[in-house]
Amino acid sequence: MDRLPESLTISAESAHADYRTTPEYYIDTQRVTEPVMLHLLGRCPTVFGLKKAVADLLAGRDGFALPPSDGTIEPGATVHGEVIVAAGAVIADGAYVTGPVLVCPGAVIEAGARVRDNTVIGPGCRIGFGAEVTRSLLIGDAFMKHASFVGDSVLGLGVNIGAFVSTTSLRVTSGPVREPATEEINAHLDGHRIATGQTKFGAVIGDGVVVPAGTVLQPATLIGAHTVLYPKTQVGGFFPAGSQGR
Repeated sequence: MDRLPESLTISAESAHADYRTTPEYYIDTQRVTEPVMLHLLGRCPTVFGLKKAVADLLAGRDGFALPPSDGTIEPGATVHGEVIVAAGAVIADGAYVTGPVLVCPGAVIEAGARVRDNTVIGPGCRIGFGAEVTRSLLIGDAFMKHASFVGDSVLGLGVNIGAFVSTTSLRVTSGPVREPATEEINAHLDGHRIATGQTKFGAVIGDGVVVPAGTVLQPATLIGAHTVLYPKTQVGGFFPAGSQGR
């Protein structure tokens, strides 16, 4: 992809002037009732701040009280680090979870699922066999029932991730991959680059979106609520809410 002139780059801080960068464009906040989610969404003028907000929450840096860990960790589940399983949530036998992680009420991490660092799994979510989630926020009722990967991303209400779907959060166009990453990831809107302020950023997937099996989402993909995605190997860029992506 050709590099855009620096004059067309918009900082994450100024991007809040564009409604399409706000959490409300992707998530119907009127339907969100979980206090943790409302707190996170209320802290961030743009979706690009949600990853850091999750990390601050789980590290206790923002002063918000996390729920007690009164949920169920079944015998045979592997749990390491600070993992909070709220009342009514389940980490099943055969699941593997590495904290810091918060699993909200009604969520189930099933056998063979992998959830790790700086992730909040919202109420009613189902993470199934072979699915992996890391450094992400799942607002609620998301389904990842098959082998798939979501990293450095935000999933709205009722998102369905098909089999063998993957988000990608690191661009590999400038030579060998190095860790930790150093090149900032930019989103793209109307021919402008928007600086995310992060070296890894996957996707923001709005309410009700179904990501078809086998789809790979490029870094900083933004998919508005209730967008219909048709099967396609590679998906990237910005999809307006309610649109059809081909």
